[in-house]
Amino acid sequence: MVRPSRSYRVFQGVNGVILTLVVAVTLYPFVNIIARSFSGERQIRAGEVTLWPKGFNLTTYEIVFSDSMFWRNYGNTVLYTVVSTAVAMVLTTCYAYVLSKRNLKGHGTLVGIAVFTMFFTGGLIPHYVLITSLGLKNSVWAIALPNAISVFNLLVMKAFFESLPTELEEAAQIDGLSTYGTLLRIVLPLSKAVVATMVLFYAVSFWNSWFAAFLYMDRSDLMPVTVYLRNLLAGATGGTGAGAATEQLTQVSANIQAVTIVLTSLPILCLYPFLQRYFVSGVMLGAVKG
Repeated sequence: MVRPSRSYRVFQGVNGVILTLVVAVTLYPFVNIIARSFSGERQIRAGEVTLWPKGFNLTTYEIVFSDSMFWRNYGNTVLYTVVSTAVAMVLTTCYAYVLSKRNLKGHGTLVGIAVFTMFFTGGLIPHYVLITSLGLKNSVWAIALPNAISVFNLLVMKAFFESLPTELEEAAQIDGLSTYGTLLRIVLPLSKAVVATMVLFYAVSFWNSWFAAFLYMDRSDLMPVTVYLRNLLAGATGGTGAGAATEQLTQVSANIQAVTIVLTSLPILCLYPFLQRYFVSGVMLGAVKG
């Protein structure tokens, strides 16, 4: 076994130190936000909270968790995210697979239509009029359909499909598979990495989205949790009161931003580790040459 040279060991040490510093700088904001969400109002305003909660306090969490509307809105967010991500993945995958066929008639036109929408949109008022005229208000489709295809994600999937060997699809056609059969049984199983990436991108986008629901939903019981927390933030920073109510409101206004970030980010952070293995498999897939 060949021992690594001294210069290589020095490089490994320096590389390890640099990467450790990068990880620490990356994790510090997350840890600080979590600490602030459990800290007291006086310690937060004095800037005493760093990596550990000071003046441990659960007032804001108690107010949020004790409200039945919070859980209703949280369930709405899960529903909207799952349905919208499923619709987006179906449409994006089908469109990207079509665009990956360079010999298809009208290929350039289809690509141009997709790219055109990256730079030009109809505007907010036409969107609102369209959604209203189609009767989609106060439904999950008002969130899912207008944002069903992200052109950036579409072009990423298109590039990935184009990188797959054409011989695989030709062999599938010889075996009698249809176009949809080739997509479902050959292409998609080889595209787990990009599919997992797109699922994560879409899920994060729909989970954090609040403006579409704020615009197209008229009932509070249909709102996602992001709108609920936005309204709570607005009430905590702009409300007034007296006595105990004022003290409670002051505590809420001090760490509501931290609590909001924790509650909205936690599900996505829990989802990421389950999808990361597909990123690794995608890298390994591209490294194996036949």
